[in-house]
Amino acid sequence: MSNGKKILVLNGPNLNMLGFREQTIYGSTTLDEIEKKLLVKANETQSQVIFMQSNHEGELVDIIQQHRQDVDGIIINAAAYTHTSIAIRDALIAVKKPVIEVHLSNIYQRETFRHHSMIAEIALGQICGLGWIGYILAFEAMICYLSAE
Repeated sequence: MSNGKKILVLNGPNLNMLGFREQTIYGSTTLDEIEKKLLVKANETQSQVIFMQSNHEGELVDIIQQHRQDVDGIIINAAAYTHTSIAIRDALIAVKKPVIEVHLSNIYQRETFRHHSMIAEIALGQICGLGWIGYILAFEAMICYLSAE
């Protein structure tokens, strides 16, 4: 499958600590390992993937804006900002790219404050609770979506 699509995979706060923090919730797979798994998928589909992570809300907004013209879609795990950031939501709307939201844990089985996502309403879809596999599924879904356009 050759499509030449370019996908931004954007990760929010504390995801740089995957594999070390709260393994019973987030698993033992590191962000670097997830990226390597996604690179394999990107190579299989002759796509490109750009990985970015920040612990800072404004930087996440800047990254979204900076890539508005050079990516075809965005996969985002905004982490804690999922539940609070109107700024990230507004940036995603402004760039007019398809978005898929990913969470390692099932946010609906956790604390009540995690049940609301500022992003879900504007996203093509949301994948949560499947650990690192959610990133692979989100990538495959994005490629399928973009290929059907």
